[in-house]
Amino acid sequence: MPKPPTELPDHQVTPNPKLEKRTRRQFSTEYKLRILAEADACRHGELGELLRREKLYSSQLTTWRKELAENGVEKLHKTAPGPQPSKTPEQKQIEALERENARLQQKLSTAEDCLSLQKKALSMLDRMNNGSEP
Repeated sequence: MPKPPTELPDHQVTPNPKLEKRTRRQFSTEYKLRILAEADACRHGELGELLRREKLYSSQLTTWRKELAENGVEKLHKTAPGPQPSKTPEQKQIEALERENARLQQKLSTAEDCLSLQKKALSMLDRMNNGSEP
């Protein structure tokens, strides 16, 4: 006999589904420029407080400063999260096709070897049959 369903005790916590999946934060250009200005205005020892308050890393400031210096404000807006891909989609497709080609070449070579072996076996059987019949 199955057990009756039990209700959750009052002290049981049900998680909020919105908090279960974490996503990367995306910063607007205005926010980045404001934080960079605040960081530049900080005196000795105040930068850490700013970073903690905004929940940022010093490496983010370094990256934002570099992007701003090299390419201006437009580059700040188009920051993509994560590492840059080492290969273009076309290069990845070419590599996949080359791997498939190599696999098919190996399969073809195996099939040709099997055919060659069958021909040799058939030739040996023909010689044995022709040799035993006078």
